[in-house]
Formats: sequence, structure tokens, C-alpha cells
Amino acid sequence: MFLAVLLGCFVILLAAGLPIGIALGVTTAFVITSMTNINVAIIAQNSVAGLDSFPLLALPFFVLAGNLMYYGGISRRLLDLADVMVGKITGGLGMVTTVACMFFAAISGSGPATVSAIGTIIIPAMKEKKYDVNYAAAITAAAGSIGVIIPPSIPFVIYAVITGTSIADLFLAGIVPGVVMGAALMIANYVMAVKYGYKGRESGGAGKWVTFKESVWALVMPIVILGGIYGGIFTPTEAAVVGCVYALLVGMLVYREIGMKEIYEALRDTGLITGATVFTLAFSTSFATLITMKQVPSMVGSYLLSVSDSPFVIMMIINVFLLMVGCFVDNISACIILSPILLPIVVKMGFDPVHFGIIMTVNLAIGFCTPPYGINLFVAAAVANTTVSRISRFVMPFLTAMLITLLLTTYVPDLSMFLPRIFK
Repeated sequence: MFLAVLLGCFVILLAAGLPIGIALGVTTAFVITSMTNINVAIIAQNSVAGLDSFPLLALPFFVLAGNLMYYGGISRRLLDLADVMVGKITGGLGMVTTVACMFFAAISGSGPATVSAIGTIIIPAMKEKKYDVNYAAAITAAAGSIGVIIPPSIPFVIYAVITGTSIADLFLAGIVPGVVMGAALMIANYVMAVKYGYKGRESGGAGKWVTFKESVWALVMPIVILGGIYGGIFTPTEAAVVGCVYALLVGMLVYREIGMKEIYEALRDTGLITGATVFTLAFSTSFATLITMKQVPSMVGSYLLSVSDSPFVIMMIINVFLLMVGCFVDNISACIILSPILLPIVVKMGFDPVHFGIIMTVNLAIGFCTPPYGINLFVAAAVANTTVSRISRFVMPFLTAMLITLLLTTYVPDLSMFLPRIFK
């Protein structure tokens, strides 16, 4: 009864159009006052305590670093580099899109930001080369999902704060699955390009050395961030600040494309994203405390174990559940709500919390490309001036490639965990 009221109230508030943060807070307050003897003041106490976290400071700074790199013209230079690398392969511009999104993922940490930054340049170029505009939008939306898997990743920071997991370990664990997803999308793009007759670039393109020199400053940024973390020079939170300073200096002094207007835009976008995320995170802490006190994770775990005692089957059920959630709820919100419920279950089955963080993020990254929520689809549709329904027909092969990546990530733990083990 408790669980039914909790979920029912939350779903009704979401259906009424309330933001997820407010829905979490109201649901927690309603259930506490109507069904428990717990002091309602616990909401305020836990909301403040949940934000009192040094690692959480990494969130606004990683967002700001990505915005500064975007306004500094980095996306165009990364596309030029990707074109030099893979532009001549069959389906060349689709390959370029995927590789560029992988590069930008190592800067932005956000799926929609990656789609916007890369899509505004590549989608018109693909249309000019006679690619179907809906195909161009589909590959951009799918490749943009890599933005939350290859570090630095905003969802990894959120998951780490909620679960007490190491941000550095999550960053390491996300590298290989992110590269595997990129390779899977490139294979799918090749098959589709053969089918539709999309050829690679026959000639032209900027000189390799000139292009590399132009983009080298962008490529150095993830090396500085990750190298500093794993070299013990600074913490992940401090690395985010270093990334901001680096992005600002490169944009102002090297590329000279950032002025006061661009700095203002970057700060504004960062404030909007961070404000919404932190507000949701604050109330999710109280929500998580309530469900833990009422032993909801144990209830869910007992139910799953009653279905099967096989870790293979239970993880398949969890994956299907997360894929369904990803169709309706954004990545960060789903992570905030579900991590406290699902993590105790998978830990009992012997899964490493870091490994599960990668599984959860890959699952919810696929949600970026699945209607009706599919935020990457909406961003790509806006950039391409088309509709989500038209894009959806072309996105299915790419979703298949992403699902294969998910299965490999889930059932081949070493894919995620061998790098964290090496650096321990």
C-alpha cells in the first residue's frame, strides 16, 4: 500500500506537468504526513545535507567548461579533425558525426549539448551532400548519447554523489563502453550508407597537419582533466575548475572566439542547467531517505528474487525497466530516483557499484533517442527543421547498435572494470 501510494502520487504529479524536483518534494511530504509518524522537517534537513557535498561542486564547473568550449568554436574544429580521419569511408559524413561526438563527449559531459554543438554544423552539411535530413538527424541524436558515457560525464558525477561511489573510477570505467558504442554506431552507419548509397568524401578536405594543429588545443583538454585526476595532481572537483580555466584561456587567447557576450551566454546556460539539477537532487535526497526507512529497496529486491534467483535474468529485467523509464524520464532524474532503490539489489548479486553506474548510464543514454521523451531527438529535430516521428524511422538501426553495447556492458564486466582495476 505504501509503495502504491508513493508511486501513484509521484506519477500523478508528473502527469499534471510539475517539474520532477517539485513532484519529488510534494510526494515525500504527502506520504510522510499521511502514512508515517516521521517528522516532516526531515525533508528540509535531508535536502540541505544532500547538497553539502564537495564532489557535487564538479557539476556546475563541468557544465561551464563544456559551454565555454562550445562557444569557443571547438565543435567546428573537432568536426574538421573527424573529417580528415574518417571522411573518406562509405557513409563518410555519418562517420564524421560519430567521431566528432566522441571527441566532444570528452569535453561536454552532456548528450543534448553534444547534439546541439555538432548537429548545427553537420546536419546542414549532410543535407547539402544529399543525405536524407531525417537520417542526418538520427545519426546525430544517437551519437550525441555518447556524451554522457565518455568522461567527463555529468550523470557519473550525480550517480557518484548519490551512491558514494568514486567519480574517478566511474570516469575510467566509462571510457571503453563509450568507445564501443561509438564503434557500434559507425558499423550501423556503414550498413545504412551502403543501403542508401551514401558515399564518402572522394577528395578535398583540409590538410591533415593543419587540421590537427587547429584542433590540438581541444584534444588536450580531456587529457589535462583525466591526466590530472589519475596522476594525483587534483581531485575530480578541482579538475572541473581546471577545465573551466583552460577552456576560457583557449577560447580567449588561442581561438579568440570568446568575448564577454559568449562568457555571459555560457554562465547563463550553466546556471539554468545547474539550478534545475541541484533542485531535483536536493529533494531526491529526502525521497531516497524515505524509501530507505520504509525498506522499499528490500521490497523490490524480494520481488525480483521471487521472479528468479539468476543474476542474468534479474539484470535483464532491470535493463528492460530502465529502458522503459528512459522513454519518459530524463537521464539525471531517473538516476536520482532509481539509484537508491536498485543499487542495493545489484550489490547483493555481486555487481560492483561502479559497474552498475555504467550499466545504468548506458541504459538511460539510450533513452535520449527513444520517444516520447527522447531529448536528443527533439534537439536534432529542431536543428534539422523536421519532426521526431520522421527521425524515428531512421534511428532504429542505431538503437539496435546501442542495445548491443548495453548487453556487452552488462554481461562482460571487464569491459568497464579493467581500467579502474589497472589504476588502483
